[in-house]
Amino acid sequence: MRRERGALERAVLLAVEESSRRGGGALTVAEVVAALDGEPAYTTVLTTLSRLHDKGALTREPRGRGFAYALAAAPAAVDAARTARQMRRLLEAEGRRDDVLARFVAELDPADATRLRRFLSDDPPAAGAS
Repeated sequence: MRRERGALERAVLLAVEESSRRGGGALTVAEVVAALDGEPAYTTVLTTLSRLHDKGALTREPRGRGFAYALAAAPAAVDAARTARQMRRLLEAEGRRDDVLARFVAELDPADATRLRRFLSDDPPAAGAS
């Protein structure tokens, strides 16, 4: 059975997050497979973990003949970084950056527009601050 696009990534991140929350630390590919519903293929989970590592969502450390994976940051920060990367990819794919950015800014609510101005100022707040 095929999963919804991005569903496996979310499930893998959730499994790694749950391990971290329980104090279990980094997980191997086999441990992630065991934590997931539907028994996805080992190689599929390995590919997903590798891609999440490449995207900066996970860190990895050598364990045995493979790696063990952990969250690179707090779950909210990982979600924010993933969303920001998606936004950047969409902006780059569109080709009409000025039009897209102008439309995006025009559709912001006033509070978000204020945040954006602050982020673009010379002294932006740290990531995760609102």
